[in-house]
Amino acid sequence: MTDLNAEPAEATRPTGPAADDEAAAAAAQAAESPEAAPEAAFEAAPEALPGEDPEATEDAPASRPRRSRGMIVVICVLAVALLAAIAGGVWYYLQLQDAEDRIDEQQQQIDEQRDLIEQKETFGAAMDGLVESAAKFDGVLMASVVPWEDYHRLAVQSWVHRWDAAAMADDTEAVERAAAELESRWSAAQTQATTNTTGSTYESVIDRLSGGFVESKIEGAVQLCDADGGGDRDLLGCVISDDPYLVHFDSAANALPYMTDELRTGIAYHEFAHVLQFTNPVATADALEAFDGDNEVMADCFALTYLDGWKLDHRIWTSDYEYWDVNIGYGKTCTGPQQQAVRDWYGRLGVELKPISSGALT
Repeated sequence: MTDLNAEPAEATRPTGPAADDEAAAAAAQAAESPEAAPEAAFEAAPEALPGEDPEATEDAPASRPRRSRGMIVVICVLAVALLAAIAGGVWYYLQLQDAEDRIDEQQQQIDEQRDLIEQKETFGAAMDGLVESAAKFDGVLMASVVPWEDYHRLAVQSWVHRWDAAAMADDTEAVERAAAELESRWSAAQTQATTNTTGSTYESVIDRLSGGFVESKIEGAVQLCDADGGGDRDLLGCVISDDPYLVHFDSAANALPYMTDELRTGIAYHEFAHVLQFTNPVATADALEAFDGDNEVMADCFALTYLDGWKLDHRIWTSDYEYWDVNIGYGKTCTGPQQQAVRDWYGRLGVELKPISSGALT
């Protein structure tokens, strides 16, 4: 029966003289009993006892050397640390590249915004210059000399292009060209007003009435102005709607024997009325109602209203005994209400300064 409370006892080998006696007795016993000798020898083989000859243990097999576990752990830790360092370096490099890309992108956006702001400022300055150029024309009788609608479209176009610097640069150039055209027209008018290229009464009167903005030519006006091809040989001059800033006076009529400066002046007034009609279409449409839509009768009425002493029928003496009865115009003398209609119309004419902006900006 096994005692569960028993503790293992540790066997000890006797030492000293008693031990030597025991060993001798065991050897003698082994000699007497050969079968027990191997077991005794096996038991003595594991280790040499104190006092025994060390050579007795040389025949024992050598134990296999073992690698230090601490060294393996250190190598693994270093390898992991190296891999972590490499991974960290790669991550840092990628983060640095990404940051540099973002910085470059942001710098590009800043440059684009700066360019866009500069273009907007340049466009605004160009538009201010255009307004200043247009202001010189305030009071000029030909309203269409300043094309406000074109300038309004430029402003609208710039609003559409407000996020496109290249397109805004094109818009700025268009505004600058418009301003340059106005300045050129203004300078040409000042020159025209002080010169008389043809040396004629026609040009002198037209320059005075228009402030130099309308030219005069003495040429074959019958062929040029006879739009219906009816061959109106009594035609003295004309204005073409496609080019209302040029008055054509017939050269043959100018050389007639009865033609005088008085008649030339009245003819010039009549033709200048057509210039005003074409260059002020809105006001003209209202005024024509008083003349049943007849622009020629209205032009005659303009001359009768604003040229002192003018009449349609004239007797022109060419000598002491010869005269010509001449009718200039379309044979209808306007009434008082019609003359008032002409005065009201004339009061509405001319360039009126306007703000230039797009609807989206206001």
